[in-house]
Amino acid sequence: MDLFDKCRKYTAAREVMAAGFYPYFREVQSEQDPEVMVEGRPMIMLGSNNYLGLTSHPKVKTAATEAIRKYGSGCAGSRFLNGTLDLHVELETKLAGFFRKEAAITFSTGYQTNLGIISSLCGKDDVVVIDKLDHASIIDACRLSFAEVRKFRHNDMASLETVLQECGTRGKLVVVDGVYSMEGDIAPLPEIVRIAKRYGARIMVDDAHGIGVLGKSGRGTAEHFGLEDDVDIIMGTYSKSMASIGGFVAAEEDVIHFMKHTSRPLIFSASPPPASVASVIAALDIIDREPERREQLWRNTRKMLQAFRSMGYDTGVSETPIIPLLMGEMDRAFMMWKILSEEGVFVNPVVPPATQAGRCLIRTSYMATHTEEMLDRVLVILERAGKKLGILKESLHAC
Repeated sequence: MDLFDKCRKYTAAREVMAAGFYPYFREVQSEQDPEVMVEGRPMIMLGSNNYLGLTSHPKVKTAATEAIRKYGSGCAGSRFLNGTLDLHVELETKLAGFFRKEAAITFSTGYQTNLGIISSLCGKDDVVVIDKLDHASIIDACRLSFAEVRKFRHNDMASLETVLQECGTRGKLVVVDGVYSMEGDIAPLPEIVRIAKRYGARIMVDDAHGIGVLGKSGRGTAEHFGLEDDVDIIMGTYSKSMASIGGFVAAEEDVIHFMKHTSRPLIFSASPPPASVASVIAALDIIDREPERREQLWRNTRKMLQAFRSMGYDTGVSETPIIPLLMGEMDRAFMMWKILSEEGVFVNPVVPPATQAGRCLIRTSYMATHTEEMLDRVLVILERAGKKLGILKESLHAC
C-alpha cells in the first residue's frame, strides 16, 4: 500500500471548497487591525486574538525594527547553545517580574510551550489532570509525556475532586485554561485551587486568552481572582495580547532551571527571533502604561454581549471578549459564515473536533480598537443574517 493513498482519498475539504463554503487559509493582505483587507476587499475583523490591538502599535513596530537592525533576522540555533541573546534574558526577567514569579523561560511558539512544560515536568510516576476542554496543545503535551492522564468534566469541581481522590500520593499537575478559547468562559480558579491544594496537586494555568484581558492590571486569570501566589505555573502565548509569536512559562526558579535543562521542545528548537522578542517587551510596557486599552476592550465586550443576547442569539457561557454565537449543526454554521463573509465581516466557524457535535458556533472576538461605528455595523449585519437563517425572530431588534 502506498503511504500517500490516504492523502488522495481525503476529499472532505475539496468538497467544501467546491461548494463555496471553505472558510480556512484566507489571505489577509494587511495588518491585523479591526478592519483588514482580505483578497482585495475590506472586512471588519471579528476573528482575531489581537485583543488590545497592539500588533500595529507604533512602539511595538519600532521595537521590532530596531531589534532586526541590531541582531539581524534570526539566531541560527537553539537557546541551549548559541541562540540566547541578551534580549531573551531581558524579556524573561521582565516576564518574571510582570507575573510576580521568581523566573521565566520563553519558547518559540505557544504550542511548543505547553509541550515543553508538561513533557518535562510529568513522568511515568506522575498524573496530569486536565479539563476535557483544555487546548489541543495541552492534550498533545500529555501524549508526549509518560505520565498518566486523567480528565475531568469541563469546569465541574465535583468531577475534579473525584479524579484527584483516585490519584493517590503520586505527583499531580492540574492543568486548566484560564479563558477557554472557543466559548469564552473563565476557569473557576478559586475552587480549583482549593481542591488541588487539598490533594497536594500543583496547578498550571494556560492563560493565553487571559493575559492583557483579565485582572486589575492585565496579568490574567490568577490576578483576576487574587490567586497569583496560589498558581504554581503560569503559561502564556505572545500571539494574542502581546502582539508577536511565541510562548513563556513563569514559575519558581527551581522549576524553570529544571525545564531549561530537560525540556526537549526547548532544547531542540530554534530560538525565537529578535524582532519577536523585542515586540513582546514593548507590548508588556504598553499593557502596563495604557490601561485605557483594556477598559475600552471591556466596553466593547459588554456592548456586544448585551446586544447579541437582546437580539436572541445564544452566546453560551461567554464572559470575555470571546463571544460565540451558537449555531447548532455544521451546515448552519457554514451558511452563517458565508453570509457574513459576503457582507464584509470576518468570523471563524467552529466545528468538530474543535467543539462538540451539535454545538457548532460562529466564534467572534473583539479588540480595544474596534470603533462604535464598526460594531454597530456588525450588529445590523448579524441581525439581518440571523433572521435570514431563522435563528432570530422578525420582531426582535438589535440594541
